[in-house]
Amino acid sequence: QVRLVESGGGSVQAGGSLRLSCTISESNPTRPTSASRCLGWYRQIPGKGREGVATLSTGNGGTFYADSVKGRFTISRDTNKKTLYLQMNGLKPEDTAMYFCTQRRNWPYCGEGFSPDNYWGQGVQVTVSS
Repeated sequence: QVRLVESGGGSVQAGGSLRLSCTISESNPTRPTSASRCLGWYRQIPGKGREGVATLSTGNGGTFYADSVKGRFTISRDTNKKTLYLQMNGLKPEDTAMYFCTQRRNWPYCGEGFSPDNYWGQGVQVTVSS
């Protein structure tokens, strides 16, 4: 079982920054703890489906970003703290959404793309005003 808990959401004006954090814990992991995991951030705007924001493969450090956030958002992790981050700079009103931390269920590497086959956190709200 994988548990993901997000924090760091809030309200900010356009052009501002926020950093989201996600603590990740696993009970009875099916793979060695040293094996790669595909971690990610997704978001959901009210009335729309969830969309991928960024992913990170822990095995090789590879990252992938949605075009809409490329150059503004950075995904990273602190191995010792078992925490995933999303640094969001240059925020825009269209970034307003519920943000979710994820760990992919069945694939250790993310590749270039997004998948709905994840464990999900409960989400944290980000609101950007103009």
